[in-house]
Amino acid sequence: MIQAPLATSFLQNQSFLDVLYIIAFSLFIQGLRGLSGPTTAVRGNRIAAVGMVIAVVATFLEPSEGEWGLIALGIALGTAVGVPAARQVKMTAMPQMVALFNGVGGGAVFLISWAEFRRHGSTYASHTHAVILHALPNGTISTFTVSAGGVPTYVAIFSVFAAIVGSVSFWGSNIAFGKLQEIIPGRPISFGSAQQIVNLVLLVLTLAAGVDLVAGAHSELLFIGMLVCAALLGNALVFPIGGADMPVVISMLNAFTGLSAAATGIALNNPALIVAGMIVGASGSILTNLMAVAMNRSIPSIIAGGFGGGGAIEGASGAGEHAGTVRSTSAADAAIQLAYANRVMIVPGYGMAVAQAQHAVRELTKELEKRGVEVGFAIHPVAGRMPGHMNVLLAEADVPYDQLEEMDEANQEFGRTDVSLVIGANDVTNPAAKNTPSSPIYGMPILEVSNSHSVIVIKRSMNPGFAGIENELYYEPETEMLFGDAKAAVSEITAELANI
Repeated sequence: MIQAPLATSFLQNQSFLDVLYIIAFSLFIQGLRGLSGPTTAVRGNRIAAVGMVIAVVATFLEPSEGEWGLIALGIALGTAVGVPAARQVKMTAMPQMVALFNGVGGGAVFLISWAEFRRHGSTYASHTHAVILHALPNGTISTFTVSAGGVPTYVAIFSVFAAIVGSVSFWGSNIAFGKLQEIIPGRPISFGSAQQIVNLVLLVLTLAAGVDLVAGAHSELLFIGMLVCAALLGNALVFPIGGADMPVVISMLNAFTGLSAAATGIALNNPALIVAGMIVGASGSILTNLMAVAMNRSIPSIIAGGFGGGGAIEGASGAGEHAGTVRSTSAADAAIQLAYANRVMIVPGYGMAVAQAQHAVRELTKELEKRGVEVGFAIHPVAGRMPGHMNVLLAEADVPYDQLEEMDEANQEFGRTDVSLVIGANDVTNPAAKNTPSSPIYGMPILEVSNSHSVIVIKRSMNPGFAGIENELYYEPETEMLFGDAKAAVSEITAELANI
């Protein structure tokens, strides 16, 4: 039988802990692979969760860990807040929750960095080495170094980096949450032409304080000042960004949090935190770039802000009062068109999420498939308010994954589509992106639904989408508008189909 001290010694052996960390981040990677598709996403989440449990246990086994009461209190508080929030949140509010939880991660990082600075105090960034000379019997001189105490410079660098980026992510994510929740106006809020000067000044002040700390300054007031400047910078970066760019912003801030967590892992010498942070940072960066490409916008131009959430464009050709007549239709007429179509393409957008119409849409597709109608779903990369928003909603409603078509694939199919049913999608179907050079979305790749033989748009009103511009699609001759709540309208169409 292994004695208790011997068992404890084995569990706290660094080699054993390293093995646990390797298992943990292997599960992180495997879990991330599972998130590549709706059919494996649930399993991927569970695998990554197991990895996180193992990483937490390994961290608890570190000999240097203590303050178990505070750790238990933190876990209890986090569980009490996080679990009910995650279970009760509506799918329409999922983007806000993602932004908020991502911000919590950034906040945790900068608080850890601050705590580490307070703990090390005057030894922060003052690590030195002494060179020892030793005479050997053969007359030669050997040298070796010993630590003279303090924190190594690289630890100070990564701690300061984590504090800055974590603070930017925390405050920026809070603003993104406020815009998505409509606590803050979704339109760009900025200092106009002076906005970039303000951002530059805040960045310079933040970096100057960070460099001074790494160089050996021991002022906690300076550290707090750095955090305040980083907080103001995070606010200043996201306030000018309009609602239409929110999916890209959420992805970018997620990458920031991952990178700051990885930097914290290096400072704390925690392998699991390093690997997990780098996975989040790398995947978030790749996703941010892909989404920016999908909008035909550079990441610097998105950070510069000024797009989305404003009023309709005045004087743009094909928009507003110059666009022509809008034709409305009824659920009965829409049902007839769908019933006699060979191929139907459903184009979901945020309006479907708001109405929680995904299950009604699934029932409609089943009714159409009974009649031999080929049904597909056209998914734009930035439809909704967060990356993959439409995919998540449709997966929840058990829509088969092979029916989901990405933008490039769907655009090739619209030409042979009899009816395109647009449910609450605005900006991602707007032909102004191709036809109107004066439009702020000009050049953005869109779902080319106007190539279909006919288009039915389900929408509450003629109000513009999140980009704040009118949709030229609504005025085209092949388009008919079915006004009303998406869930009620789709259910009514399904009922009418059953009577045909």
